[in-house]
Amino acid sequence: MTAANEHPTILLLPGLLCDASVWTAQIEALRPHAHVLVADFSQHDSLEAMARSALGMVEGPIIAIGHSMGARVAMEMAHLAPERIRKLALIDTGIDSRKDGEEAKRQVLVDLAFTEGMGALADRWLPPMVHVDRMGDVALLAPLKEMVMRATPEQHQRQIRALLNRPNLVPRLADITCPTLVMVGRQDRWSPLAQHEEMAARIPNAELVVIEDSGHMTLLEQPEQVSSALLRWMGFESRHASAHGAAAMGS
Repeated sequence: MTAANEHPTILLLPGLLCDASVWTAQIEALRPHAHVLVADFSQHDSLEAMARSALGMVEGPIIAIGHSMGARVAMEMAHLAPERIRKLALIDTGIDSRKDGEEAKRQVLVDLAFTEGMGALADRWLPPMVHVDRMGDVALLAPLKEMVMRATPEQHQRQIRALLNRPNLVPRLADITCPTLVMVGRQDRWSPLAQHEEMAARIPNAELVVIEDSGHMTLLEQPEQVSSALLRWMGFESRHASAHGAAAMGS
């Protein structure tokens, strides 16, 4: 186990077509208190492979924090190696298996990426991911589009395959015994609040946090709310406040 005076290890697990850039604010907030790493799922085509790669990044206990697809990976990590997961944070995610008609809908976007490019995919896929009032917010969407365009159609196809083959996680939730934070944007249309209320009710040691005025991309839409919730939940909040107070006195 990690000694009390040692920094814990936090693994940040990104969602579909996302990379470390979506975690910028959280990395800044968490890094004074923990050893923070971001997983790369760009080459994997199953959630189990993603989970095994994340578990292989470090030895010993892990705090796993996942967004969207990454939170499914976090739950897979807890299933594969429960003894290593100290805490779990699940942000804007789901617990169901493939829905009827889902494969055909996702295939439209897979084909779009191959025929018209990742920019066309970004323009189609990203706006519904954010709060309805921000669908035209260039400052928010432009960096997200740049991130999507750093990925490839092949990466998108691999990750869609992983999501389509996802397990139904409902039977596993009762087995998650570590402290768990379930977080969701109140206006998340992709992974709605009711879904997270069910998750929090089914996980024995779970807390639900609702991020106000946010769609699915909470990490970027409301970074301060997300970071504050994570700091408080992990017990870093008082140290964070003390560090800021000391810095203010020294300035």
